[in-house]
Amino acid sequence: MQTFWSKQLHILLISFLLIALSTPVFAKNTIEGLRIWPSPNTTRLVFDLANTPEYSYFTLNNPQRLVIDIENTPKNFDFKKVANDSKLVRKVRYSTAKNPKAVRVVIELNKKIDKNIFALPPTEPYGNRLVIVLNAPESATQKIVLNSKSTTDRDIIIVIDAGHGGEDPGSIGPSGSYEKNVTLGIAKLLQSLINKEKGMKALMTRTGDYYISPNKRPQLARKHKADMFVSIHADAFTTPQPRGASVWVLSMKRANTELGRWLERTERHSELLGGAAEIIQDTANERYLAQTFLDMSMDHSLTTSYDVSRDMIRHLGKVTKLHKKTPQGASFAVLTSPDIPSILVEMGFISNPQEEKNLNWSEYRQKLAQSVFNGLKQHFKGSPPDGSLWAKWKQEKRTHRVRSGESLSLLAQRYNVQISTLKKANNLNTDVVRIGQVLMIPST
Repeated sequence: MQTFWSKQLHILLISFLLIALSTPVFAKNTIEGLRIWPSPNTTRLVFDLANTPEYSYFTLNNPQRLVIDIENTPKNFDFKKVANDSKLVRKVRYSTAKNPKAVRVVIELNKKIDKNIFALPPTEPYGNRLVIVLNAPESATQKIVLNSKSTTDRDIIIVIDAGHGGEDPGSIGPSGSYEKNVTLGIAKLLQSLINKEKGMKALMTRTGDYYISPNKRPQLARKHKADMFVSIHADAFTTPQPRGASVWVLSMKRANTELGRWLERTERHSELLGGAAEIIQDTANERYLAQTFLDMSMDHSLTTSYDVSRDMIRHLGKVTKLHKKTPQGASFAVLTSPDIPSILVEMGFISNPQEEKNLNWSEYRQKLAQSVFNGLKQHFKGSPPDGSLWAKWKQEKRTHRVRSGESLSLLAQRYNVQISTLKKANNLNTDVVRIGQVLMIPST
């Protein structure tokens, strides 16, 4: 009896397998979420999916719409519950798909846009994604011009880059803090300090929670004709023990420390989070990077960057522990502008529980922002850019201590000023000067 039922079971199993093999199997996908990340000129929509998407798309006019068909996917997600502050996207909704097993998603647009659509594989903390990047045409055609600064008492321009953002959270602390929020908070405080200082002006690469490619951040600095580019970050490592601030400059070679190599890997990970396909497809950007490493002005930028880094480290050391007491070198995309001195400041280790707590403390953030500002101020007081108001002030405050054999006429000739102007600036009633006397040298 047992043998009979065993044979029957065996026959049923074989029959089931034959039926399964002969029947087409559709891998079922699901929409697990939607995030809309608006920036001033761009909007990024990210669909979280259970599996790799099979998709197609087309556009419609009057009104403007982008229509996406995703195969083997049901209408399981409610788009109405998704926050949308985009100026480009009016609404996301479903429509009738081309076949019963697909889902059709319609993105209603407020204007005609340029689009870039690509799928991304799972990258912690996200799974499979379908990314739609929408650009307003006017922003897509903006021209990047070479640095060409004014020569009439201009402000010193500092571009502040709050690391990560949007789809890319950066490092995540043990209690769940996102690096992108820490960096934006400190960057805003630094911007406020700089803009309060006469003769200085600060601009931000991002002012909200949205993603910008690491390669495009230095381009924004060039567009604003910056004198300095400062990228704000928070360190992380595989263990919780490391702590302290550090300052990084561009190295043409691979980083020579374990931490540097770790940071290079995490930056590439951030590019994947934000959309590596967008970077790869930007052929103009590739040409820009190629020119960067050939441009001889990089030598001046690297030297200046190193000098600023040393000033910055001295001031950071007054408010926090230093992980490294000298500038560190690594190959970071955000530091590759050829004609703009650029540094990356790691404010501390978000992977260290105590430093994560400190980095979320408003008073501590203010102290960090103040120390970065003090470092910048110290550098530019000593070496103001040509044509800046600070350069004019420094020239106006030139002094000379009279040495043996020097006369007023000799000093006037040396500094290319009139004797009468030199006498007036120093309230002199005679042409006689004394050894050791300190004279003010007026600007020419």
